[in-house]
Amino acid sequence: MPGKVLIIDDDRAIAAGLAVRLKAAGYAVFSASDGESGLAAAESNRPDVILLDIHMPGIDGFEVNRRLKGAPELADIPVIFLSANVQDWAKRKAFDMGAKFYLSKPYAPEGLISAIETAISGARCPGR
Repeated sequence: MPGKVLIIDDDRAIAAGLAVRLKAAGYAVFSASDGESGLAAAESNRPDVILLDIHMPGIDGFEVNRRLKGAPELADIPVIFLSANVQDWAKRKAFDMGAKFYLSKPYAPEGLISAIETAISGARCPGR
């Protein structure tokens, strides 16, 4: 069921590693290294799912998500937060903002692929 994945993460090594893994699984992958370019990439590429970091220069992932959800043409794109922030408040905020999943870095690659497949299929997320 591969589709298009947009990675928005300022850590180029993490984004590159994700891209390699996702391309090997058959996904078309686009990347952006900050929130503003991530929003532009979402607009131009219309991904099936977005992998979004929280801590980035300029606007953070929460603000990126808020803007995505506020844009009618982008609001339905599922967002999966990938963050080193493991605090409960961050997870609650992400889910309150409509995130499909919140995966803590480092994450299990199999769990990430499963989350992407679930998000793209529109299936109800486990535990939610």
